Amino acid sequence: MTSNDILQLGLYLAVLLLLVKPLGGYMARVFADAPNRVTRFGAPVERVLYRLCGIDPAEDMGWKRYALVVLVFNVLGLLAVYALQRLQPWLPLNPQHLGAVSPDSAMNTAVSFATNTNWQGYGGETTMSYLTQMLGLAVQNFLSAATGIAVLVAVIRGFTRRSAQGLGNFWVDMVRSTLYVLLPLSLLLSLLLVSQGVVQNFKSYVDVAVVQPSSYVETLKDAAGNPLKDAAGKVETREVPVTTQTLPMGPAASQIAIKQLGTNGGGFFNVNSAHPYENPTPLSNFAELLAILLIPAALCYTFGRMVGDRRQGWALLLVMLVIFVPLLLTCTAAEQAGNPALHGLAVDQHASALQAGGNMEGKETRFGIVNSTLWATATTAASNGSVNAMHDSFTPLGGLVPMWLMQLGEVIFGGVGCGLYGMLAFAVVAVFIAGLMVGRTPEYLGKKIEAHEMKMASLAVLVPCALVVVGTAIAVMVPAGVAGVANPGAHGFSEILYALSSASNNNGSAFAGLSANTPFWNAMLGACMYFSRYLLVIAMLAMAGSLAAKRHVPASAGTLPTHTPLFVTLLACVVIVVGALTFLPALALGPIAEYLMSAH
Repeated sequence: MTSNDILQLGLYLAVLLLLVKPLGGYMARVFADAPNRVTRFGAPVERVLYRLCGIDPAEDMGWKRYALVVLVFNVLGLLAVYALQRLQPWLPLNPQHLGAVSPDSAMNTAVSFATNTNWQGYGGETTMSYLTQMLGLAVQNFLSAATGIAVLVAVIRGFTRRSAQGLGNFWVDMVRSTLYVLLPLSLLLSLLLVSQGVVQNFKSYVDVAVVQPSSYVETLKDAAGNPLKDAAGKVETREVPVTTQTLPMGPAASQIAIKQLGTNGGGFFNVNSAHPYENPTPLSNFAELLAILLIPAALCYTFGRMVGDRRQGWALLLVMLVIFVPLLLTCTAAEQAGNPALHGLAVDQHASALQAGGNMEGKETRFGIVNSTLWATATTAASNGSVNAMHDSFTPLGGLVPMWLMQLGEVIFGGVGCGLYGMLAFAVVAVFIAGLMVGRTPEYLGKKIEAHEMKMASLAVLVPCALVVVGTAIAVMVPAGVAGVANPGAHGFSEILYALSSASNNNGSAFAGLSANTPFWNAMLGACMYFSRYLLVIAMLAMAGSLAAKRHVPASAGTLPTHTPLFVTLLACVVIVVGALTFLPALALGPIAEYLMSAH
């Protein structure tokens, strides 16, 4: 790696860390139980919203009611997105007269956006009307992100409250997440993106003359769609000139801002943030990259403030960085080294031993290798799923990094809210392991970790793992699963494994070589997205409800400090070991096997 590469990566991480404390402190005030300057400012708007919706903001919900409200609210949003897709031919703001989305694709997309996954088996500019993009997808980008933050805040209250039955009010937590955090940040980022050239309009698509006219050969077909043949039996073709290009338009900037800030990832256009209308300049690229990790990183500081010990938040953030930075460097080094198959070819021909310029396949020359690998690593660490380069074109080891980051449970930053409460589940497992080592009942943040908490934490850790491995096994055994694989062998297996890892961990990115917009894949991935999201929500709220009912246990000489380098190391090792034990055999059949075959 060159000094320029290190400077780009270092600058990004430095700016991100500088923003952690101010934004994290601000969010701690947003979710504080006591009124403060932030919540007083927006109190009139809150009161109007609660009155219109018939909400009692003073209600303190137990964990079961909190979980029920989360599930019902999200299912209603899911059904609304499904209906918009099915009815869009008869609804306004459809200048291209796009037809109804097929039932299986519409349900997959509805589940995807409601669960904060944003898996996309369709091309946005050729499938979704402006109304569906705005009222369906963009709204769910806000609400699914706000749901994740609300559940995190409820889990934090489980640690801070003593002998309590309630975890707060979901409606208040969600409204405050949207009103004070997501909306202001999205507005600022939208304005910046528009200034860089991201489109934001309601125009019909525009046809323009191409700079260099070209042509392609088209097969002539009859009315039934069968190829026409001449007297000699040869298929008839014709040369079609290409003199114009259709440029898609639409309200893109507003959706792109929240897709990044809410760790959603769903692109307005098919190629996502590799599209110049979504991500036109290096500045827009840097801003979107920063937005992906900004809230998840800042929530670590928010956690420390809310539990009354900022060191706890910094410790969790350090665990994330300890795992994230080496994987980022590994991915970058692998892509800069180039394709190992070409490396071997070059050696055989006594030429340069490295692919000239590294592996630029599937990458935008506007961003280069470093910004492509930084994006791939950040987006899969944060359960975001957006891309500015095609992960399917990465080298075997370069593609292994984003895949494994998802398989770690999306806790290395993770989605807004859900990433941190996933890390808290791992923290509970880590203190339990430490307690076993010394023969003492484990404690975390003044609460004893007993059988119920361990069961719920174990569910939160293992459910995504089980969905990935079971789903992959089913997909490779049935014809409908392998039918969409474009590449045979190890890489084809990697495409399947990546898709199940992405859906089961609510990420949404893909190895695009897999044609997954089929009834089988839409149903399989939809089920993985749904159960992974909501089983974890229920498990973490159940654990939080149990912890809130407990008394605070004062620290003693036998209490394991959970803010020290020792605990940071222990927690990082638990995360890595769970990911390695679960997925190393599958990775050996996919990217590792592909690397070994291409390197020799």
